[in-house]
Amino acid sequence: MPVYRTARPTRLAFPLAAFLLAVTTTTLAAQPSRTGLDRLEREIGRLSALSGGTVGVGLIHLESGRELFVNRDVRFPMASTFKVPVAVQFLSKVEKGQASLDSMVTLAPSDLHPGSGTLTSLFDDPGVSLSYRNLMELMLLISDNSATDLVLKASGGGTAVNARLATLGVQGISVDRPTIELIADAIGVRDLGPEAQWSLKAFAEKSRAVTDAERESARTAFYRDPRDTATPEGMSRLLEKIWRREALSEAHSALLLDIMLRCQTGAARIKGLLPPRTPVMHKTGSLGIGVTDDVGIITLPDGAGHLVISVFVKEATASVELQERTIAQIARAAYDYFYFVER
Repeated sequence: MPVYRTARPTRLAFPLAAFLLAVTTTTLAAQPSRTGLDRLEREIGRLSALSGGTVGVGLIHLESGRELFVNRDVRFPMASTFKVPVAVQFLSKVEKGQASLDSMVTLAPSDLHPGSGTLTSLFDDPGVSLSYRNLMELMLLISDNSATDLVLKASGGGTAVNARLATLGVQGISVDRPTIELIADAIGVRDLGPEAQWSLKAFAEKSRAVTDAERESARTAFYRDPRDTATPEGMSRLLEKIWRREALSEAHSALLLDIMLRCQTGAARIKGLLPPRTPVMHKTGSLGIGVTDDVGIITLPDGAGHLVISVFVKEATASVELQERTIAQIARAAYDYFYFVER
């Protein structure tokens, strides 16, 4: 009677098949889920309608490299989010020995500029001295415009900031004016006069002289102006480079991110609907003509990584509260997706 034996290779068939299946499954699982990102993109589109304006979003999961952009190349007014590239340029000068965080600056009356911050409300007379470290913290923590314009001047102005961005390979960001000129253009103040004669009183008088028609015309022109704008991808790439220590040294990257972690503005924006105590390193921007922004990096829990997020709103017709709610809803949708789905 013939004896039938199972060949030895057959004994390895099941383990080998299981191994190949596991490798194939792992490889497929490691690939980005376009279906999930498409759903997230559609959800962002639905949420964006809440603002009554145009919304741009940039998302980069730093550990996996998965990303999503909405209105990727559309230009949005940066408002005060432009203070992030200004900080990068100033700290670059510090690293080269061309500037010092400890150098003191004595404020003149012409250095006190309108808009956000506390310097203009606390100091009416000349003689106050602050270090550039103080000024940079005021610029980023409470978005002080007077401090920003002093740091921008010490950085070499917008031309130097843009040159630094070009060196880093960051496209889609243009820094062009100090905040006082940006605000003047946005509200229709056409002639600030010589810088040495700038003052809060003079600016207020010029602002009151602007007619409603002139203000509306200025708003329309402002939205067509490419100066001081960024694309969602451009700002997100800069934040990514800051995080990866490609824009600055380890020490100065840590310094900048620590200040952004302590940012005191925008509690209702990116952070608005996130779980309590979620670390967010961010910078806000606002203009009272339908512009509301927030850009930063969210630390996801349980080792799920870090998420770059840039949200810009422009030409919004809804209230500021609804614009902020739009940002908060988008941030929460992105947080949930990259924490629960893409791990």
